Amino acid sequence: MQANGFFDGVGEAIGDAIRVVVEFLLGFFTNFFGAFDDFIDGLTRSLGINASFFSILVLVIGLWLLWRGFRALLRGSLLGAIVRIVLALFILSWLMM
Repeated sequence: MQANGFFDGVGEAIGDAIRVVVEFLLGFFTNFFGAFDDFIDGLTRSLGINASFFSILVLVIGLWLLWRGFRALLRGSLLGAIVRIVLALFILSWLMM
């Protein structure tokens, strides 16, 4: 004989709610990380570089130096801008060889 009481129904409702939340989060993060992986794959393929952490890190450093060079150019620091832009272009060209 099985007794379906009040607490059995409440426990089942809470369990169903937890399952819905977990399935939603699983689907969200699966799609998010899939989209991020596709973005990194497309970016590295279009640039002709490996999809390794080191390559992405060097790309970010090179773009950061290029950005700093343009900011220095807008501030009026011509020598600092030239040094940073040349260094950034050297790093980015080395990466894409």
